[in-house]
Amino acid sequence: MSLDQNDLKNKFGKKIYFNENLSKYSWFNLGGPAKILFKPDTVEQLVDFLKHVNNSHKIICLGAGSNTLIRDGGFSGAVIKLSPKFSFIKQTEANILEVGAGTLDKTLSRYAAEKSISSFEFLSCIPGSIGGAIMMNSGCYGDEISNILISIKVLDFKGNIKEIKRNEINFSYRGNNLPEDQIIISAKFHAENGDKILINEKIKKYSLEKKKSQPSQIKTCGSTFKNPKDKKAWELIKNSNCNLASFGKASISKKHCNFFINEGGASSEDIEKLINFVRQKVFEKYKIKLDLELKIVGKII
Repeated sequence: MSLDQNDLKNKFGKKIYFNENLSKYSWFNLGGPAKILFKPDTVEQLVDFLKHVNNSHKIICLGAGSNTLIRDGGFSGAVIKLSPKFSFIKQTEANILEVGAGTLDKTLSRYAAEKSISSFEFLSCIPGSIGGAIMMNSGCYGDEISNILISIKVLDFKGNIKEIKRNEINFSYRGNNLPEDQIIISAKFHAENGDKILINEKIKKYSLEKKKSQPSQIKTCGSTFKNPKDKKAWELIKNSNCNLASFGKASISKKHCNFFINEGGASSEDIEKLINFVRQKVFEKYKIKLDLELKIVGKII
């Protein structure tokens, strides 16, 4: 059943927003308005909402916005943004952690370190939420989130909840075969005991390495392109002599040229023009097409 705007507002109250500017939900600080933005506190609210909009609106779920470029035209459908209620960590068994999809990667890494649980150290260097990390199989320093995953609990757009085991998911470099018409609610991870001192030393080491090689405290969404097989995207960009390129207020980090930056006052169109320009230059030199690690959503004005 589809409801009009007034009916939706009456039903969902302060959980629903109309024509909400999405720039505040993106690390680029860019993007136009969403026709509908919904922030559920519970799975039940989310199921109810999906029943009313699934047949009438295109739906996307937005995580922490750390890896998403939202176009200037915004999104003409419904955007779901899980509330902090979906951020939780529970040790359900001695060797299993259950984690809400809205939990930040760094929060999970800190929790694991405090509890002397190993293999979560790499997450200390990854921005974003657990749901987003699973969807893109986030990783760094030789580790990926799929390596410690047991299962995920998902809600499809028809309101059905199911658990999917790790061995049922085909993970790849920065991706998987999970369908887009479902939302990750929570996940279970292996929780193996480790040495707390060694865990914290590894986190410190990763943090120092990241500070040396990557920009911080700027408006960016991290790595723009995936690394091609046996190649580094940043090296291809640098050697194609396009690392100093800019469009409007969109530029490339001098510290790491796979990081694109909103210097302040850029548009999403500026960022996208820069992406296309770099892609073309790298292809001209190497005949390699760079694939986006960054996700682009919304409509062009």
